[in-house]
This record gives sequence, structure tokens and C-alpha cells, in this order.
Amino acid sequence: MHPLSRRQFLARTATAALYPLAGSVHPAQSIGLPSENTDTRVVVRPPIYFYALKNPLMGFRPDLGAGAFAHEFATLARHYIRWNEIENTRSDGIDRIRAFCSDWWKGVPEANIKIIPRVYLHWSADTERYWPSDLRPGDYSSSEFKDRLIRLIGRLGECWDSDSRVAFVQMGIIGKWGEHHSPEVSAEMQRLLGDAFTQAFTRKPVMVRHPWDFKDYRFGIYWDSFAHADQMANHGAAIEAISPRWKIAPIGGEVAYNWGNVAIQPGKNPDDSLSDLGHRTHLINTIRRLHANHLGWIANYSPNLPPVHAGAEAVQHAFGYRFVLNEVKFPARIDRSRPFQVDFSVRNLGSTPIYQNWPVEVSLLNTASKQAVWSSVFPNLDIRQWLPGDNWDAVHGTYQVVPETTKATGEFRLPDTLPKGVYYLALAILDPAGQLPCVRFSCSNYFKGGRHPIGRIGVDTNPGQVTVDEIPFDDPKTDRTLHYN
Repeated sequence: MHPLSRRQFLARTATAALYPLAGSVHPAQSIGLPSENTDTRVVVRPPIYFYALKNPLMGFRPDLGAGAFAHEFATLARHYIRWNEIENTRSDGIDRIRAFCSDWWKGVPEANIKIIPRVYLHWSADTERYWPSDLRPGDYSSSEFKDRLIRLIGRLGECWDSDSRVAFVQMGIIGKWGEHHSPEVSAEMQRLLGDAFTQAFTRKPVMVRHPWDFKDYRFGIYWDSFAHADQMANHGAAIEAISPRWKIAPIGGEVAYNWGNVAIQPGKNPDDSLSDLGHRTHLINTIRRLHANHLGWIANYSPNLPPVHAGAEAVQHAFGYRFVLNEVKFPARIDRSRPFQVDFSVRNLGSTPIYQNWPVEVSLLNTASKQAVWSSVFPNLDIRQWLPGDNWDAVHGTYQVVPETTKATGEFRLPDTLPKGVYYLALAILDPAGQLPCVRFSCSNYFKGGRHPIGRIGVDTNPGQVTVDEIPFDDPKTDRTLHYN
């Protein structure tokens, strides 16, 4: 049981704008009790889980390191990579990139973390330049540099585009910190980089630094001073102007605390941003308005301070996707000799889609062990199309364009070897890397390991009670067992 009631948690967030799910709860219920008729179908409306979820491909995003592994919400970690660490001369092969990643990314699958890599050439000081030893430091324009650049991007795509440890890719490379300034990215370089990254990455979304660059491409954005008072009128407005880019590519970045009118917004430091009502409200409204998926720097907050932790929960709740099951329909009793149908409907009450198409599993669980004895996936289902609402209304704390309800249907057949009996019917979203449950629905019916039991179902028998209200469930927020291969 969570230590706070829903009413207490809403009070701690101090404003309805921080918690748009208020008033949306539906108690679990069933319609149409089972009989001996195998065609009897039930409708279950699972209860909503109101607290923040540690879901993959979204949320607070620390840099790769111990802080990422220990973070209460992080499933993403940024990794800065110097070019000369993965290629120092023309003779270096692609295996050097693979070896570097294998060394640095140890343990991330077990921790259910995915990497956002960025290759860079120049940090801030003139002494911090990381060109390969056979290229001229500071050279962004020679034909030799461009040739090596195209080769590197192709190799990165070969290594990372199908790597389950990689979430998104920040383009980087040009300018200080790989942030496309000092120098800016010329029109010629935008075409070279845009074409090369588009060709190299067909699976993983690519992100660029400025919303006014790469206009002919479908890249996401990493804004390095998210919600900053001095950049809302330029960067913030420019990201909004390229809407609906967020539907196909992530909007993210970091909250900066080292320049300008940071005391106005978003606060002097991560703890200030999260604990102060004005800063927190501004940040969440900006996340909602721009459909932000993840943010760094602010991830370095102090979780042991109660006001900070409450603010972090509210912000994590606003990030990314949040999938609420409206209802699930299934037969109360199924015959192993006949196919059966399972339907569900879902709404995304978050701010963004999920940016990779992961499969949705239906399974039957042993009621004693809670382990799956049979499973399959819904065919022809693209969960990237489960879109949130749009046109954020900061006054009322809701999207004026409400999220659509999406319906899914699947027909399945059980093996003849499955024993007769009563099982739990469960849903889960799987990470394709190992086909393991990794995404949690916003649903209180939850078992440790990532599956959501929806109701009882009888295999060649009457299940009796269909609902699972009386079962002691696990808290998805405290489950740290999820991982991928």
C-alpha cells in the first residue's frame, strides 16, 4: 500500500494543474457474470494507479553513472562520448565503437536503463578538443573531415540503431558540447548531417539542438535550457511552432541553472524547481504545452526532502506517456478447441507518445505462483499511435483537445496441453529485447514483474468470481525487478 492516500497526494501537489487525472478513477467492475455458456463475455474497468511510474523511454534523465542506477524514476541516461574515444585514426574499425559501448554500458539492461548517446568534439575550453589524431582540431569544413564524419555516422547507425540499450540519439558533433553553436551548423552541414543521420537511423529517433535548424528533417529537439525565463520566447515558442513534431520524435533536453534569470524560472537549482509551487507549475505547464518526454540536470534533486520528492512525483507524472486502461473485454470461460477474443481500450493521459512500437502481451497466469503459463501478443498493434491530448490549458490543468480512446482487438487460441482450470488474465507491454514486461499501465492491478491481472478466466471450466478486487496487489512504483536482455 502506498503511504499516501490519493487525497493526501493531491494536496501535496497543491494544484489541480499538476495532477490532471483527478476525478478520473473508475472502480473495478464486471458486466455479465459467467455461466456455462462459453460465449459469455465480461467487461472489466480496472482501477487507475494515481502515482508516478518509472516507465522506460521517458522521465527524469540523469547522466550515465551511479546516480542513474540509483534514481527512483530514471530509465534514461545521457552519455557524452568524445569522438577520439571511439575513433582516433582512420584505421580504427567499427569494433572499437562496439567495445567502448560494451565497456561503458555494463549493467544498463539489468537496471532497465536505456542510453541517449551524444558524440562531441569540443567541450568548452580550447584545450578540450577531441578530434581524431589524424584530423585537424577545430576543422569542421574540410573535405577530409566531411568524409570521416559521414563514415562515423554510418558506423554509429550500424552499432546503435538496433541496439536495445539505446533509446534516442542526440546528433551532437558540431560546436561546443555538441550543441550546434560555436560554431553554428551551416546550411551545407545541416544537409550533410541530416541526410547521413536519416539514413543511418531508421529505428531510433534522432534529436538536434535547435528547433530552427534541420527544418527539412523529422528530428526531435534537445533544449539545453528547458523552461528558462530567458528562452521561452525563442526556444519555447520555436518548439511549439514545429508542432506536431512531438508526435514522431521526442522533445527533451535539460533544465539549466547556471546562467541568466534562472531565479525567475525555472528556479535556482533542481530542489527549488520541484519544491516551489510557482516553479513547479511553470515547469509542468511547459512540459505539457511542448509535449516534453524527458529532462536532465533537474534529475539531480534531493529525493530525501519531502517537498522536493512530492514535486518530483508530480513532474514525473507529467512527463512522457501514461497509459490508462478504460476497459478490457474477454470471455469468462474459454474452450481450448476454439479461438477466443480479447479487446481493450486505452487512453494516453501523459504528454507524449511512446517512441518505439513495443508489443502488448495477453497472458494467463497461474493463480498461485502468478507466473505466466501461456502468452501471446496482439497482432497489428502500433502503440506509438496512442497519442496524448493537445493544446494545454494551464488554467484548468487539462488538454483542450482530449486524448482519444484507442481500441485493440486480438484473437487467440490456447494450446491443447494447457491444463483445465481457472487463471488470471493479464496484460503487459513488452520490451522487444527479450520479450519481457517493461512498460506499466497506469493500473493498480499489478503483480511484481510487470503484468496487470485483469480478471479470472476459466479454461474448460466456470471461473466463478471474475473480478480480482480482493487480491493483494504489488505497488508498481516500488517494483525494481523489470529489465531487458
